[in-house]
Amino acid sequence: MNRRTALLAPLAFLLPHPALAERIPLGTISDYLNGLTTVEADFTQINSDGSISTGKIFIKRPGRVRFEYSPPDRSLVIAGGQQVAIFDAKSNQPPEQYPLKRTPLNLILAENIDLSRAKMVVGHTDDGTSTTVRAQDPEHPEYGTIDLVFTAAPVELRQWIITDDLGAQTTVILGEMKKGGSLGARLFDISAEANARGN
Repeated sequence: MNRRTALLAPLAFLLPHPALAERIPLGTISDYLNGLTTVEADFTQINSDGSISTGKIFIKRPGRVRFEYSPPDRSLVIAGGQQVAIFDAKSNQPPEQYPLKRTPLNLILAENIDLSRAKMVVGHTDDGTSTTVRAQDPEHPEYGTIDLVFTAAPVELRQWIITDDLGAQTTVILGEMKKGGSLGARLFDISAEANARGN
């Protein structure tokens, strides 16, 4: 290698590579998530035991989400009023409930998302086609983590993987998102759903 080639070689690493997407900055991702008010989408869920579920998701930020599973599965998960309720289709018992803040999903349902907060993001990687952000509650890392997967141009949330406090993983893959529509409060009303189901 001659001297001129040796001097120019390092510059090759500075040139943009058209086939590879750059890692999306955390500030851009925070702005994107804060801009999501309502979302409707089909979803595919890969459960920790390897089974697969499908259904429809409704998100109304801050603090509300509804997972409706496809028939014949009548299971339902609702977050509203700072609570998460799991309605088991095979049980006549009232839904299992726990505080929303105890699930990593709370991190993307928060009113103001700031991924630059200390110790919130514990991973920020890209594989050339998508950017993955691993986040946790900095005050309660024992609650588990959520891996958010985004594509760029434009920025779009494609899936998330929740790892709970026992290490079990649940993956949710989103279909095409309908954003900015009107979603009624009844969708996220745990008590109304329990009454309708006779729980």
